Amino acid sequence: MPDQNRRFLLKARPTGRVGREHFDLVSEPVPEIGAGEALIRTLYVSLDPTNRIWMSDVPQYMPPVAIGEVMRGVGVGRVVASRSDQYPEGALVQGFTNWQDYAVASPQMGFMQVPDGLPVGPSALLGVLGTTGLTAYFGVTDVAPVKAGDTFVVSAAAGGVGSVAGQIAKLRGARVVGLAGSDEKCAWVVEDLGFDACVNYKADDWRERLRAACPDGIDVDFENVGGEIMDEVFSQLNLNSRVALCGLISGYNEPGAPTGPRNFAQLLMRRVTLRGFIILDYAARFEEGVTQLAQWVAAGRLKHAETVVEGLEELPVAINILFDGGNRGKLVVKVADEG
Repeated sequence: MPDQNRRFLLKARPTGRVGREHFDLVSEPVPEIGAGEALIRTLYVSLDPTNRIWMSDVPQYMPPVAIGEVMRGVGVGRVVASRSDQYPEGALVQGFTNWQDYAVASPQMGFMQVPDGLPVGPSALLGVLGTTGLTAYFGVTDVAPVKAGDTFVVSAAAGGVGSVAGQIAKLRGARVVGLAGSDEKCAWVVEDLGFDACVNYKADDWRERLRAACPDGIDVDFENVGGEIMDEVFSQLNLNSRVALCGLISGYNEPGAPTGPRNFAQLLMRRVTLRGFIILDYAARFEEGVTQLAQWVAAGRLKHAETVVEGLEELPVAINILFDGGNRGKLVVKVADEG
């Protein structure tokens, strides 16, 4: 085992795009473990829009990463040394590995041992069977419950959350319409994932295309993007419709306060229920969600895709793929081999 631990420490808070200049890549001794602790070798790190929020000193659901601290991130790793009955050597675990080669796990830190026999590889524990899939699952089943016959619209439909949310809504009997940033992505979610329609929001007439795809209006909006896309979806909401507010990625790289929805009155006139949520709200029900997601995956009823970037050193630039729309499905960085 190497005796050095590479770590990305936050050096400066980004304004706009994230770059290597915002971090110090340091090499430190691999940490020692104490009683009840285990040493985790990071295999994969999840990249999510929330990483960008954590870099900013703004009010949020967790404290922002402090300057000089290791960058926060969820990962999956292998226990390589242990002084804990909860984390035996060789076990696969998931938790806040952060942007580093090695992390120390303890029961207080919330690492979870991954059960054997799951129908996916380790990286999917950050995607379809991780917080990404759970966000989609609880958003569709609990936050804005979808029922048969609903017209369900999801933005960022080819991303990790959107691609799963649309499929779950389809399993519940909805008409599913996605919004994505290219014709290729739209073709993928329709032809491979089973969406009923998908609109390329970069087309000049995307608003008209969305109306044509939702001739009876929109009953449920799974909102990942915000901005002008959210405004247009709001304008097509039906009476007593529901909005699951999952993310507002279009504004995360913009300086200053984001602009609010311009047609907010629509929520009043249509008696819309809008509910924001963070997946940590559902921590007590994660086992329920993962069990159902795993059953669907094993039965071939739920498909998933990944965009994998090789190398821990690529983390500061790979995160921009999320904002450039370069990923299909879940975006992860591979830090080490799975042996």
